[in-house]
Amino acid sequence: MKRSLAITLVLFSPIAIAGTLDALKNATNSLSAPLGSLLQSQLGVTSDQASGGLGSFLTLARERLAAGDFDKIASLVPGASGYMDTAKKLGAVTGPVGNVAGLNSALGGLGMNAETVQKFVPTVSDYLGKAGGSSVQSLLGTVLKP
Repeated sequence: MKRSLAITLVLFSPIAIAGTLDALKNATNSLSAPLGSLLQSQLGVTSDQASGGLGSFLTLARERLAAGDFDKIASLVPGASGYMDTAKKLGAVTGPVGNVAGLNSALGGLGMNAETVQKFVPTVSDYLGKAGGSSVQSLLGTVLKP
């Protein structure tokens, strides 16, 4: 009996470990997937809309947070300054974004419909909050405060 149990453990433990590792890998990939690609696939926005919208979001964060706090959020978005530049180039950000209403206006200026605009901000903030943890979630609350 002990021998068959030992054989079973030896044979099935690698399978269980592999399955657990695959699950961890998939969870990690969902957080590390580029945010722009995630926005395109989940919301059906174009590459320019995703980039410009993300840049608009980051611009609002930069306006509303202290430099060190903004850096915490920007560090979660590789190429953050490029996204903000893209938002300006596409005409989404033409001055201060100011608040969530200004952000929604910038998103609409990129050609997103009202339904997509309503989903865009929560999608970005959920992603960043999961990637950055509770401190980033708190900072995002400040950014998105009316």
